[in-house]
Amino acid sequence: MNTTSTPVSPQVATQSAVLPVLIQGVRGAFHELAARRFFSKQSIQIVPADTFAELVARVADPQAQAVGVMAIENSLGGTLLQNYMLLQESNLHITGEVYLRISQHLMALPGTTLRDLEEVHSHPMAIAQCREFFHQYPHIRLVEASDTALSAQQIAQQQLCKVGAIASTLAAELYGLEILAAEIETHKLNYTRFLVIGKEPLQQLEQEFKVSISFALTHEVGSLHQVLAVLAAYQLNLTKIQSAPILGRPWEYRFFIDFVASGSLSWQQGLDAIRPLVSELRLLGAYPCGQIDGFATSTDKKHR
Repeated sequence: MNTTSTPVSPQVATQSAVLPVLIQGVRGAFHELAARRFFSKQSIQIVPADTFAELVARVADPQAQAVGVMAIENSLGGTLLQNYMLLQESNLHITGEVYLRISQHLMALPGTTLRDLEEVHSHPMAIAQCREFFHQYPHIRLVEASDTALSAQQIAQQQLCKVGAIASTLAAELYGLEILAAEIETHKLNYTRFLVIGKEPLQQLEQEFKVSISFALTHEVGSLHQVLAVLAAYQLNLTKIQSAPILGRPWEYRFFIDFVASGSLSWQQGLDAIRPLVSELRLLGAYPCGQIDGFATSTDKKHR
């Protein structure tokens, strides 16, 4: 599906060109909503990938002109460590971020009622987010599946009369399903942060922006404290710190840090200052800060 955004990397030749955007999952997944929100002024083509590993590999393909949109953390479920590692092991760059409120909806074939349902299928996280709603419907069996939108697609394709799905309103629209209950998630302030990734770094930065880096540390007392103290001295506001084990090096960790900076001088000097304190320092990306509250486009409002 095409929508319209400002180019975010040099590989986007013109605003009129259709930009392929890789997402994990089938059409109608929350990844597609995130892509449509971020690229609200660019004509895009949604390209599904079965796994995050496939998404990263296809974006990294030298012959491809695509970018990717990949979930990295959820306000309830936490960090997707696997995706940090995929990013670390690739040569890709973060060129943007987008926050999406995750609203879960119960849907089924038109004419189906809640009393008709025997099963509801969805991703385990979506089921967990909505389990309280189903306490009032003990006759419905909750079945874990690989993807929210895929569950909706299968109901439509196989005409499953007594089966429902938990997915987005976009999935209901694409697959001709009827929403039986809207926004059934227990916690309404549920957001997922998505990263926009591409082969080329972003060339132009706004006045205030986010920087993502990764580095390894020696296993010594105070080593992380020293790094954080230097970043604080350069007035770099940390928004996230995440550790992940380094494969093949037991009890050694790689750290992923995001901080907000303004201007090019201080944050680059800050990175130079921590370089002697760390190993394997890598700049993963510098990009505009995403907005958490509200949706900017009519598409987003329609599919909340």
